[in-house]
Amino acid sequence: MPAVSNESLLRRMYDEVFSKGKLGVVDEIMDRNFVEHEPPPPGFKSGVEGLKQLIGALRTGFPDLGLAVNDLVSQGDRVWARGTITGTHKGSYMSIPPTGKRISFEVMDIVRFSGGKAVEHWGVTDNLGLLTQLGAIPAPGQPKK
Repeated sequence: MPAVSNESLLRRMYDEVFSKGKLGVVDEIMDRNFVEHEPPPPGFKSGVEGLKQLIGALRTGFPDLGLAVNDLVSQGDRVWARGTITGTHKGSYMSIPPTGKRISFEVMDIVRFSGGKAVEHWGVTDNLGLLTQLGAIPAPGQPKK
């Protein structure tokens, strides 16, 4: 499958799944034997079901969640992306009660595609930045409350 199509699939994942909450699209884009190399948060599964679980939790905590593509590059069967997740903390997320705070944090993804489906993912998420913005942990250099 051409790289442009793989890029389109990843953009669709960001737009329809993360930003609009259409979890059914996950099954269209991802292979059922999808391998996740980024460790899931505590209590979350890995693979396709784990991704759905994580997106559901994110959209519960941040109902206006959005994932914007900042950079997108592809070569062969892989697509690299850097994105920004934004939202307003209106629901409980990871046992953190709603704060009403606006959040913005970065993600980086590498996705390998085969046969028109995402088959592997490696990623880095700025969870420290997210938890700091929510007040769950003090910002670096700040005293504990």
